[in-house]
Amino acid sequence: MANLITEPNLPVPDDFYQALTDLHRNLTTEQSRDVNARLILLLCNHIGDQEVLTQAMTIAGEHLSQDQ
Repeated sequence: MANLITEPNLPVPDDFYQALTDLHRNLTTEQSRDVNARLILLLCNHIGDQEVLTQAMTIAGEHLSQDQ
């Protein structure tokens, strides 16, 4: 069983964050949401492991029950 990596794993995280914010700069909210959706689907396809993706979705949604 593959496990989702949740520890920091980017060699230069600040550079990635800068590129991500640059991607969204000057976009409308709708365009930003569209870019996020496309990015998520591209990365899911690249990962290609249903178990890992399920783990990621579970972790990503955990805060929702706490916020309500």
